[in-house]
Amino acid sequence: MKDRVQGFLNFLEQEKGYAENTIAAYQNDLNQFIQYIHAEMGNEKPDSWAEVNKSMITGYIGRLKNSDSYASSTVARKVAATKSFFHFLVAKGEIKEDPTITLDSPKVKKRLPKAISPGEIDRLLHAPVGENGPKAQRDLALLELLYASGMRVTELVSLNLEDIGLEKNGGQVRVKGKKTNAKERVIPISGSSVQALKYYITNGREQLVHDPNEQALFLNNRGQRLTRQGLWLIIKHYVEAVGISTQVTPHTLRHSFAAHKLSQGKSLQDIQKLLGHANISTTQVYAHLSQDNNEENE
Repeated sequence: MKDRVQGFLNFLEQEKGYAENTIAAYQNDLNQFIQYIHAEMGNEKPDSWAEVNKSMITGYIGRLKNSDSYASSTVARKVAATKSFFHFLVAKGEIKEDPTITLDSPKVKKRLPKAISPGEIDRLLHAPVGENGPKAQRDLALLELLYASGMRVTELVSLNLEDIGLEKNGGQVRVKGKKTNAKERVIPISGSSVQALKYYITNGREQLVHDPNEQALFLNNRGQRLTRQGLWLIIKHYVEAVGISTQVTPHTLRHSFAAHKLSQGKSLQDIQKLLGHANISTTQVYAHLSQDNNEENE
């Protein structure tokens, strides 16, 4: 049964252009469903997906809903993965009827993305200044760029040297979207982010790189491309160092970028382009976030 899951994942990557992290989530969700079926059915476990019926699926969903381990958004994603997979099997002619067609997706309570205040941003961006060495130079550059551009974490760690253009009075960064076939977008940067990048590229990066052919912009201690996990640990270190009590993730800087730009007078359309949102409705949530932040500061 797992071979059909792999075929579905290949379809998502090659024909749908889904991001690597999304595909990994689908894989984990569908493997979890297979494990549930095998555990529940025992000797009567199905040999093919054609033998999986609606009662098996509703039992799985019920188990997810009754578990304290999953938020409603996580349950909804797992259900969506299961439904998409069966739609795929029907489209490929591997099963005649879709057992998920009448299933409702769980309702998800929409939560506003979290942002931190400009004062907390300032403390976070100044944190690496008190440390020395190439890693501190790298950390300052990546924090500055993450907040100055609002790009996604995957986009930032995927940057190469050629994606950065630094001029005397400003610069720009060329960013590829989260999908493999996504359009590139160019984000202008200036001020302290440009200065931090210039210093890191000419000094810190030169000390971190091992292979002269390495093109990744941000490098780890081994001279290799910094990973998402590595970036998260860097941010966590500085959040704790400056005593910010609010939970901060790499995505928090993206949210803060959008909220602060809106409060400074940028239009939703401008923010949409900078963030790389396909639909303006995705960006509109930041209007509520900006308004809530303003009310808290009154």
